[in-house]
Amino acid sequence: MERLNKFIASCGVCSRRKADELIQDGRIKVNGEVVKDLGVKVSLEDKIELDGKTISKEEKKVYLMLNKPVGYVTTASDEKGRKNVLDLILEDVRVYPIGRLDMYTEGLLLLTNDGDFANKLMHPKFEIDKRYVVTTDTKVTRQMLEALRNGVDIGDYVTREAKVEKLDEENISITIHEGKNRQVRRMCDAVGIKVLKLKRTNYGPLSLGELPVAKYRHLTDFELYNLNK
Repeated sequence: MERLNKFIASCGVCSRRKADELIQDGRIKVNGEVVKDLGVKVSLEDKIELDGKTISKEEKKVYLMLNKPVGYVTTASDEKGRKNVLDLILEDVRVYPIGRLDMYTEGLLLLTNDGDFANKLMHPKFEIDKRYVVTTDTKVTRQMLEALRNGVDIGDYVTREAKVEKLDEENISITIHEGKNRQVRRMCDAVGIKVLKLKRTNYGPLSLGELPVAKYRHLTDFELYNLNK
């Protein structure tokens, strides 16, 4: 027996956190009955349904790195009919993004059908570094860089210390381990830096490298080992 949210995550549907939302929204049935109790436990003999469709555990675990293009959303479904990163994935199992990149940000995005793995990577306590390269036409001053390093007020939150480096006259890199909505863009806006282009190049020990835009690859065993470590 295992908790319902863990079962849903292990089926590759979503993370445990998202599974809790599905349960509370009344979208999950166990043996034909809607269940909203987050403490319910199920077994392999139980029939679990999401929106009327039976879900079951995936035997094959998939871990992917995608170079996300601009113009694609990272939600599992989009009511506006916009292009979705899942349209770029040609695998025989259902995967979903680990975290999000906004529609106008490109770069390194991880996808998986392993809910426990995704849940670990997204948990704030692990503080995984994420590096972004910002292209701007703003003259970036030393004061702007120091402000970004020390933390800035982005409206509803004061960011923690960040690693910030000026790469050249047009590009700076910002490394954070938080995951607030559109955080890097809001940080730049707070100090007066106009973002022309935003690209995530690193996620923890992983580097985007030479992976072409809109292409993906499977993570190596060594990369998975480093992530889990």
